[in-house]
Parts: sequence; structure tokens; C-alpha cells
Amino acid sequence: MIVLNLCCEREHLFEGWFASAEAFESQRAQGLVSCPVCASLAITRRPTAPYVISGASAADRPAASVPSGAGGAATPDPDALAVAMSVLRRMGRASEDVGERFAEEARRIHYGESESRNIRGKASGDDVESLLDEGILVLPLPQDEGDLH
Repeated sequence: MIVLNLCCEREHLFEGWFASAEAFESQRAQGLVSCPVCASLAITRRPTAPYVISGASAADRPAASVPSGAGGAATPDPDALAVAMSVLRRMGRASEDVGERFAEEARRIHYGESESRNIRGKASGDDVESLLDEGILVLPLPQDEGDLH
């Protein structure tokens, strides 16, 4: 999985997650990649900082999930989840902290009333549910232990 920095013809910046660069190009050619702000299909890649995992090679790491036997569901590998959480937190730290105004600012961005950008902050469970019901994609994360006072 790779994260690409993308931009539409109106200069709206956003990220996309793809299996590979080839998967992005294929989806873009099919008109499956659009700007989340204006729905433009004229999408270009922007420079993306590399993400390097140090330590064990991919062949030495355990698979991300293993069958649980319960209805074919998979049990997530704790190490893979820890890496994913670390990546998401790092991305979060690079975004603007809007604090308690998160739900309000997410709506303003979604409806084009505020500049499109990555934000983070605090929201109640009801606020998160309401944002998702409106089609506003948010990803709640548990608080990082280092953030606890």
C-alpha cells in the first residue's frame, strides 16, 4: 500500500492510498480517481516523501492477518496494527490541530467554506457519527500514550 499526494486542476491537494503506482495510474485512466472537494477527474501526482520501514525485511515480518476460523474473518496482526497506527499518528502530527473545533472545521472544508487541508482535533462519538452520516470521511484514533498527561 502506498500513499500518494494528489492534486486536481483547481489545485485542491489530497492524499490517495493505492496498492501501487500502477494501480493509481490504472484507476486514474478509468476515471475512478476524483478530487474529494470538486469531483474533478484531472488528477496529477505531487512529490511524496518516501516511507521506509527499517529492521526486518518484508519476508521476515509476519503476515498482516491470519484466519480466525469464525466465518472466514481475519484476526489483525498486532505488529501490523502498531505500524499502521504509528504511520497514521505521524500523518496526524503533520496536519493542523483545530482542537475542539474539529467537527465544525471538517464540515467547513467538506462544503467548500474553508481551505482544503488535513486537520486533526477532538470530536465526540456523536460528532464523528454525524460527520460520517454526512459523507465526511474521518478516522478516529485512540489517544497516543505519549499524549497522556
